[in-house]
Amino acid sequence: MTEKVFINDVGPRDGLQNQAKILTPAERLQLINALVDAKLPAVEIGSFVNPKAVPAMAGTDEIAASLPSADVAFSALVANQKGYELARDAGVKIVNLPIAASNTMNEKNIRKNNAEAIALTVDIIEAGKKDGIEAIPYIATAWECPFEGIVDDKVVIEMTGQFLEAGAKTIIMADTIGAANPGQVTSLYKQLIAEYGAESLGAHFHDTRGFGVADAYAALEAGIRIFDASIGGLGGCPFAPGATGNVATEDIVVLFEQMGFDTGVDLNKLIAATDLATELTGNCDGGHSMRWLKRQQEKGTL
Repeated sequence: MTEKVFINDVGPRDGLQNQAKILTPAERLQLINALVDAKLPAVEIGSFVNPKAVPAMAGTDEIAASLPSADVAFSALVANQKGYELARDAGVKIVNLPIAASNTMNEKNIRKNNAEAIALTVDIIEAGKKDGIEAIPYIATAWECPFEGIVDDKVVIEMTGQFLEAGAKTIIMADTIGAANPGQVTSLYKQLIAEYGAESLGAHFHDTRGFGVADAYAALEAGIRIFDASIGGLGGCPFAPGATGNVATEDIVVLFEQMGFDTGVDLNKLIAATDLATELTGNCDGGHSMRWLKRQQEKGTL
């Protein structure tokens, strides 16, 4: 049986939160529907954060109320208890919790130091267990912080253990600014897998230095089977100087499929979703594989 790789498209949240053009909730829902049509198994629909801080994410509650009936793991980002409560009340069943491995990033992103951020994350994990909501911690700056530099692997490994002990089922390591190289990715995941196993671990890469696909390959080879990616490579973080787009969904789908893994994604419909992202944002060229994909599509060989 072909081994499966699980891909969560974060384009409607991470891809759109820092774009010059702010999309309406209806336009964002249009993109989500295109990703569902492409058979993505999971989609991050937006975030429940202060709209003054991230205006592009206003109206996520409207989107949550209008999601299609589909076998898709829809999630939303929350940064604090209030955001969690808003997501819960909107009917969201999976919340993503950003917590950095570095103090400075936590202070700039969620206005808490590491100890406070860990306590908040544990509190939301525990609240989620009571409310029937899965809480997924995202350990941001897992390899490098834009303010503090290289992050000690021990910090990430210890945080992971704390969140697993609190009851988290999945924990994502995020290369927030796209600084990690494949050797660093392999090193961290080998340590994490030796300590906790691979089943609960995932990966979130940015392509700032052009390493995104190589990093995804390194994580895959280390044993990771849960990946974030963004349609067309859209992305960026308003609180992380230097961060550019996420690794493109189409790039890792092509990579994994050609390596013999099953992503379940419909490439023809994924191309259509990328075209829609381009139309909506005016700022989406597609991933490194897009020209090749379109040539194959024209030949009828996809």
